[in-house]
Parts: sequence; structure tokens; C-alpha cells
Amino acid sequence: MPFSSRRAGGGWAQSLLPTAKLATKQPRKPRKRTTAAFRDFVISNFFTIGLCCTFIFFLLILFRFTSVPKPLQFRSSVHRARSTRPRKPVVHKSPNDTILAAAVDITTKELYDKIQFLDEDGGPWKQGWRVNYRGNEWDEEKLKVFVVPHSHNDPGWKLTVDEYYDRQSRHILDTIVETLSKDNRRKFIWEEMSYLERWWRDASDGKRESFINLVQNGQLEIVGGGWVMNDEANSHYFAIIEQMTEGNMWLNETVGVIPKNSWAIDPFGYSSTMAYLLRRMGFENMLIQRTHYELKKELALHKKLEYVWRQSWDAEETTDIFVHMMPFYSYDIPHTCGPEPAVCCQFDFARMRGFVYERCPWGEHPVETDQENVKERALKLLDQYRKKSTLYRTNTLLVPLGDDFRYISIDEAEAQFRNYQLLFDYINSEPSLNAEAKFGTLDDYFRTLRDEADRINYSLTSEIGSGEIGGFPSLSGDFFTYADRNQDYWSGYYVSRPFFKAVDRILEQTLRGAEMMMAFLLGYCQKPQCEKLPTSFSYKLTSARRNLALFQHHDGVTGTAKDHVVEDYGTRMHMALQDLNIFMSKAIEVLLKIRHEKNDQNPANFEPAQTRSKYDAQPIHRGISAREGTVQTVVIFNPLEQTRNEVAMVVVERPDVTVLDSNWTCVKSQISPELRHNKDKIFTGRHRLYWKASVPAMGLQTYYVANGFAGCEKAKPASLRITPSKHLPCPTHYACSNLESDTVEIRNQHYTLTFSASHGLLQKVNHKDGHLNVVGEEISMYSSTESGAYLFKPIGDAQPVTQDGGQIVISEGHLMQEVFSYPKTAWEKAPISHSTRIYNGESTIQEFVIEKEYHVELLGHEFNDRELIARYRTDVDNKRIFYSDLNGFQMSRRETYDKIPVQGNYYPMPSLAFMQGSNGERFSVHTRQSLGVASLKNGWLEIMLDRRLVRDDGRGLGQGVMDNRPMNVLFHIIVESNMSSSANSVLNPRPLSPSLFSHLIGAHLNYPMHVFIAKTSEPISAQPPPRFFSPLVDSLPCDLHVVTLKVPRPLKYSQQPPGEPGFALVLQRRHWDSSYCRKGRSQCSTMADEPINLFDMFKGLTVLNAKATSLNLLHEDTGLLGYSEHFGVGAQEGHILISPMEIQTYKVQLQRQE
Repeated sequence: MPFSSRRAGGGWAQSLLPTAKLATKQPRKPRKRTTAAFRDFVISNFFTIGLCCTFIFFLLILFRFTSVPKPLQFRSSVHRARSTRPRKPVVHKSPNDTILAAAVDITTKELYDKIQFLDEDGGPWKQGWRVNYRGNEWDEEKLKVFVVPHSHNDPGWKLTVDEYYDRQSRHILDTIVETLSKDNRRKFIWEEMSYLERWWRDASDGKRESFINLVQNGQLEIVGGGWVMNDEANSHYFAIIEQMTEGNMWLNETVGVIPKNSWAIDPFGYSSTMAYLLRRMGFENMLIQRTHYELKKELALHKKLEYVWRQSWDAEETTDIFVHMMPFYSYDIPHTCGPEPAVCCQFDFARMRGFVYERCPWGEHPVETDQENVKERALKLLDQYRKKSTLYRTNTLLVPLGDDFRYISIDEAEAQFRNYQLLFDYINSEPSLNAEAKFGTLDDYFRTLRDEADRINYSLTSEIGSGEIGGFPSLSGDFFTYADRNQDYWSGYYVSRPFFKAVDRILEQTLRGAEMMMAFLLGYCQKPQCEKLPTSFSYKLTSARRNLALFQHHDGVTGTAKDHVVEDYGTRMHMALQDLNIFMSKAIEVLLKIRHEKNDQNPANFEPAQTRSKYDAQPIHRGISAREGTVQTVVIFNPLEQTRNEVAMVVVERPDVTVLDSNWTCVKSQISPELRHNKDKIFTGRHRLYWKASVPAMGLQTYYVANGFAGCEKAKPASLRITPSKHLPCPTHYACSNLESDTVEIRNQHYTLTFSASHGLLQKVNHKDGHLNVVGEEISMYSSTESGAYLFKPIGDAQPVTQDGGQIVISEGHLMQEVFSYPKTAWEKAPISHSTRIYNGESTIQEFVIEKEYHVELLGHEFNDRELIARYRTDVDNKRIFYSDLNGFQMSRRETYDKIPVQGNYYPMPSLAFMQGSNGERFSVHTRQSLGVASLKNGWLEIMLDRRLVRDDGRGLGQGVMDNRPMNVLFHIIVESNMSSSANSVLNPRPLSPSLFSHLIGAHLNYPMHVFIAKTSEPISAQPPPRFFSPLVDSLPCDLHVVTLKVPRPLKYSQQPPGEPGFALVLQRRHWDSSYCRKGRSQCSTMADEPINLFDMFKGLTVLNAKATSLNLLHEDTGLLGYSEHFGVGAQEGHILISPMEIQTYKVQLQRQE
């Protein structure tokens, strides 16, 4: 059969990050654009320069037509410095609202507009055409073939990472070291550091030395070098940076190498965010594989499979990175040597009899190469190489040689190396073939390709290209949604296992908070006794980083692993969360000076307000007992870089309580009944206590919940309106009334929300200025018999599941108002209940937010082969165009196409999607976990919440998705109107940016306040002094985000030389749409248009020895990374000036001011 039932026709491989270089070697010259001074020089000497250029051009023409083709030279792994090609003048882009758009040759939107998606049968190359060649294509420049052996090692898929390591990966690494050491012509690449680090711990000194020698002599290249090969649809950019940094830093410290080539053969679609992050980490080249087969065909037809990837906002070409896209269906051997898999499979010598792999499904099988058949076999293989070469511009050809978990034994490796070397020897011995073939690494390939592109101009007429490398087109956009064949779109994994997608993001924000606390502990203490806690926790912090990194694997956060593997990922994340929460609970005591000394062995006096009993359990709020005459301390940590005014909430066991601030001043508060997903007992008997909190930027604030504190008003109970029912008795302490009308309303000072009383669904939003928005909330289900963990293949449209007669509870208080709905459905137990909340906190961003929380329980066989969605049928005239985010970093324009089925019009939504009408009105939905989103009709925005699928979808997993867990999905919805006239966004082909207010909403949702509660209460008479922690001199500008503040090497912090920067500060400047500025600016005092003084950022801390560095903390040559010159120079002077969209990293030393 033409396509194997496995993930690629023999197994899907997954490594997309090319070459490695020794850390001690010199990097290439910085890619600097033309400066103003250079422009002035050119203008003043224009005539002289013109004459010189004409003469040089004449010499080049003369040389071109009198020289003979150069032979292939395989250089050493030392990278030569390159000069950049002169390009357009630099345009400064500091003011946020004047950001420029990139000029490129190709956008993925234009490709989608052009391609008809007909899925035509191309013959032997099913998804292409019958490839032919004339035969003289290599007369002047011989074909240079690099066969790159590789083994794709998933850190978890059908087996757990430990199971794979014990059964396969450790043996593969042993095999590589032994077989490569026998012959220096043999090459190999390796990607996943999670396996290499484990092997390194187990390996003998001799094996380690051999490994390092192989790397140093260029036989073995580390590509990518992340902890895993991360998913690019669901992973947040914070986690991507974490997992890449964890792998790259371990590799540099252990092996002394820094990767410069990326290899991602198995992620299911590709994000332009990844290209940006890799560029800013010092990577030069990328390789990708899984893109829509029709896009591959279109790019191959025009020899554009290799291109320079440029960010959509980048008018200065500073983000350019070179990309090689593999042309065929899979990364396995049948689909990599050329366009005819039936032929290529004959050259997978591990499929010969005696090995464990399946035979070739096309009927012709590999045979041992010998002197009698070598000519016939070599010419047959070379024919495939030549055909594949015609799909690319240069005569340098890349041929991967591997598959999932290959090279597991010496015999297997020898079969491949032995047979291929015989074939290479024949090809290389025949000058008439004009070809040379060798084993190679990605570095060998990209270096030789760049050499050829320097010598021969492959640029097309009027091609914009790039100053990064000549001869190739430039491209912007992303590669979602991926389809590997027919109508099989991989949009199901955007939502599969949503419970663990939510845990992933909770772990991210908890790790970020713990990293900050460790940095502050070490920065402010700097005494041996103060370092006990952070240093004793270092091992657990490193473990937490690696457990988060592991889940970013493209079968982890995607939800596409076996049940027991998902359990393993979940257990690891749960353990990391427990460790981080214990550390933070102890750290707040030190930072608040409750205790001056503490180490990892002492019990904490605080615990998180929310805890989980096990890895797959929903978080439970710890109830404050609030006994008469006692007070319970509550500490709130604000992980954001601005002071936070926000309505906070804890759960109390009794309602007669009072809230006090750290000065023991009364704070107005509200209680509402705690509700749950149980139609027979919606009220739990506990209460939610709300008050308006104010917490310093990146700091701590203390509050007290007291019972019996004289002189303070007790928390005011909300008034309730409930559906008349025997199952809904009015809870004690509350005044209740019955719902009688067809519609119900709740309101604050900005909105009035209208709901259907029979269904409990949001219908309309009325603004205080009289403007009305139709929302039309709907809860529906798709049915499917072909969907699986990877694929979404619905049968028809989604059908509503709610019916008349559900139960509704309305809570109305002075701080929070809520409509809770347990809907009636066709099932005895509804698969969903939901709450809609609005807040009245004055001068908070919450007052502008509509909070939607869905409790989902897609449990039981009655929900088999169902996929649950929330749909908003609004009156926004968006023409089925919407915008969804890429990795929480940037937005991408999405358009619904009739020529593509429903599943192909679904896109990843890691954190935000919005629609914008022709009148500028926006409807935005923020999420704190990755989901899938679509706009299938005008004004509609639908988001998939969960999916339960019985069948395997034929991509190798061998099971459906049936391990659903109860979970909550939280959205923050905002409706905004454009404040200034602008062009119709529907006609704008480029991505739009969120408003500043929208950015702040997303930050508050994804980085919530951490609440800690004292384990024991104290008598009210024991009033401690005011306790708070405020580490910043002032809030940072509202468009500046602290991605992380951390101690990169906590295990080695105390051993580093004095003055060496021991801290890393990563900052991102958001770009925002200034035509939606009112609400955002009302919360902000400053923007990052002017430089920020790094030296004056922290209270009581001196910032020393600031250095600009790469995102992976390994390069200090900012020119290598594409940054402006000011980044490096400004860092030394303490000046932070960041262009919109950029992320910049600084190494600093923090020293306590005496």
C-alpha cells in the first residue's frame, strides 16, 4: 500500500533543528543592515561606486563563463564568517503604533488563496507529479548529495520516556558511538537532549570521550539540542524558550557544543514563532517536514521549498532564518531519497530479511549490495536523487536516512553504512555521472549549499529575497493546519487531552513565579544562611524545568500519546507543581521577613489556596475555617510587572468574616455561595469571599481573614435568584428569590448582560453608552466516527445540546455578579455546566471583562465519538476572517475557505482569538489553555472544549481518546470598539495586533495571582507589623513583559566566580493596536518608547555587569542574533530599549545594597 498505517509510512520521525558548533569557535560575522552613515557615503560617491560596480560585474561575467565547475569539497566543521549582502536602509521602528510590515516573496495566505486543494493523483509520487529531468542539469555544477543518518526518538508516545530509553534509545546511542568510530566517513545527527542527558549519566568515561571526539571531528552533529522536539501549535513561547534553553545549556556545559541548525521533522505543523525564537538563539538554519501536502507541491513546482522565513512585522530583515522544507509525505526512508517511495524503500537496508522492521509494502525489497549489482543499484538510487534535486534550486541535495528509533543495533547500523558506502563509492568513481554522494550532517549540507549560493546566483527576477543568504525567496506566515493526505487535517490535537493542556500552563506560570522568588532570595540575601532554602531546592527546580520541558514534546502537550504515557507526563507535572508550591510557600516567609532562615527540610507555615490531591484531579480550594476570635493570614504574590488591583477570592467555611489589609484596616468584602457541577446539590455549603486587593509588581501583599474583629463590617452576602426547584433550596445566610421571567440580567458600571432564562446562555451585551452586541452563546457537539487523537473529521455541523428547563443560580453582590447554569440536556447528567461573571472592582481591568467558566465532564459511553464546542454567534461582520495567536507570542490571520472542509478551517488557539468587523468592532476570547478555534460563518467564533473518541485515526497511536477528566475551561471575553478611523480590516491580508487592554487581559488570565494561606489561625489579639514585599522601584511600562527572571544555573550559583552574572532577565515588548487604546491606557502610566534604566529597576539591589545575550543564554554577540547594535551597547550602560515584538535577554549580577 502507498501509505503505511504508521505515522509516516514506516514511522514518523521528529527532529527539525540542524547543525552544531563548538562553543569555542568563532561565530559568523553579524548580519548588520545599512546604516545612515553608509547611506550618506553611497549618495556622496554614487558615480564612483557605479563605475566600480560595472567593472566588477564585467569581471564576474568573464570569470563565470571561463571557469570550470568546482569539485565538491567537504570542509571541516569550522564555520567561516560571511559578509552580508547590501540591503534596504534600516527603518527605526520604536514607536509602537508605527510598526512596519515585512516585504516578502511568499505569504502562506497567498498560497492558500492560490491552491485549489484538489488532491490529484500524481502517480508514483501520489501527492506530486511524475518528476523528470533532462540530464544536463549537473553539467556545470555537479550534484552534491549529503545522506544524513538519523534516528527519531520520541520522549514518550507509545511508551514512556523511561521505557523508550531502556528498550531503545540507550542502545541507539551506544550503536552510534561504536559504528561511527569505525570509519570517519560515517556521519549522524541527534536531536533530543532528554535522552542524551540520561545516556550521559549512564555512559562510561570512554564512551563519553568517544562521543565528544565524534562531535569535534564533525561526524556527529547535535541538531536543535532542545530537551525535546517541541510541538509548535499548543506550546506557549515561555515553555519553548525553557525547553530549548534547558537542552542547549546542558549540552554546552557537558559536551562543549552550541547547536546552530534546527531539525523538526515530526511536529504537526509549524509556527513562525519558532523561527523567531531560533533566530534569537543564534540558529542559522532550520529543517521542517510536516506541512500541508498541497503546499509542498505548490512550493516544489516553483523551486521554493527552501526559503528565508521572515516575521510578518519585520521590515528590517532582522528575523530572517534559512529553511529547508522536505518535499514528500514522510521523513522515513521510502519518502526521502526521491519522489518514488517504491524505489526508495529498496534502499532501506534495515528492511532486509533478518531485521525487525516491516518489509516494503510496494513489493520490491532491499537486497545486499555487492560488486555484481552495485552499478544497477547505484544508478537506480542516483535517478531518485536527481529527480529530487529538480525540486530545489541548487545542486546540493539533502537526503535523510532514518526513521523512528532506528539504528538500534550494530547489525542494523552496519547494514545501512556498509551498503550505502558501496553505492557512494561507485557514484563517486564515475566522473560522467557528475555526482558526488557522501554521508553528511546538516551542517555539511547547509554549509555546502551556502557556498554554492555564494558562487551562483539563483535569485529570480524581482525576487525580494534576503540579506541572510542570496538566491532564495522570502516567506512569512505559519503552516497550520497540517494535512498529510486526502481530507485528513490534523486539527484534533489542538484539543486532545485538554485537562493536561491546562495543567501544562499552570505549571508554566508556577515555575515562572518560583524562578522569580529564587532570584529575589539569592539577590537580597547573599549570605550563607540565606542561601539554604534556594540552594537546597535547586535540584527540584531543575527537575521541574525538565518535567515542563518534557511535556512540550510533540506527543506530550498535543495529547497524542498512549494512556499510560499521558499518566506519566501528568504525574511528572504534578510532582513538579507540588515541589514548586512548597518552595514558594517557604520563600514568602523569608521575603516577608517572617523567618530569616529556612531550608528545604523545614516545614512551611503556608500552603497554596488551591491544591490537587493527585495528578489527574481538579484543584480544590482550601477552606479557611475562620473560627470566632481568630484570624488567618493570606499572602498574595503578583507575578506581573505592574502593580495589580484586582478582586481576589478565597473560600471560607463560614460567612461571618471580615477582611483586613496588612495595616489591619478594614476592606469591604462580599460572600457568595460556592457552586458545583451537581444538579442535585449545586450548593457545597462553603462560601467564596471576594475583596479588592492591591499587590506590588512582582511582589507580595498580606491580608487577613478575621472572625470577630470589632469595628469592621462583615462580608456582605450576595443576593440570589434561583430557578424554582426542590433541588435548589435557598442556602442559609442568603436572601433568595425565584426566577420568573424569560430573560435574566446582571450588570456593572460598564455592561448589562442578558441571558436566556430557559437555557442560561449569554445572549446580548449592552454597553453603558447604549451600544448593543449580540453574543448568541451556544453549546453544541460534533459527531464523528473517524476523528482520533490527531485528526478532526466531523459528520456535518455541530448540534446544540441544551434544552429548555435547566437550573440557574444568579448571585449579585457589590464586587461580583454571576450567572451559573446547569443546563438540561438529552442525558441524565449534563456534560457541561457554566458560569458567567462580571466584576465591579473600580480601577481594575476586571470591570471590563466578561468571565466565562465551563465545567466539562465528557465522561461515559454516551459521549463516545462526540466533540464539544462553545460557539458565539455574534453580530460582528467579520466575513469569516479571524485572528488566533501563535504560541501566545503573535497573531495570525485566519480565513475560512469553502474549498477546505470544516476540519481544515480549525486553527490552534493557545491563548487568544478575536474577530474584527468592517466597522472596527472586536470580539475577543482569551484562554489560559490551548484549544482549537474556527469562524465557520459570518460573525461566528467557536472553540472546541473537549473530545471523546473511540477509534484510532490511523496515525500510529493505536487507540482513541477515552481518558477524559472533569475540568474547567476559563475564558475572558472582551468587546472593543475602534477609536479611530482605519481601513477595513477584512481587506487587510496581514495579521492584526491585540489592543493594549487585550494584552493586559491575557497577562492577568495567564499569570494569575498566587494565593497562599497560613496553615494555622492566630488570635486576633496577635497583630503583626505590616508585611509586604515590593522589589521594583516602579511598575514597568504596560507594553513591557518580564518573560522570566531566573537563576539559570541554580546548582552552580554558589560556585561561580565573584562578579559573574548569575541571573537572567528576559523581557518582551508587546505590540498593540493603538486604535483601541482607551481602556488599556487607563490602567497604564508609561510605555516602553523610551529607554528603561536597568540599573534602577530594583529596590535595594544593585545591578552589575549587565550583558546582552541570546534567548538560550549562550551567545553574547548580538549581531549574530539579528538584534540592533544598541541592544549590546545599551545593556552595558543599563539602557533597555526594545522594539515592539522583540524579546531580549540580559545576564546580570544582583547585589544587595548595604
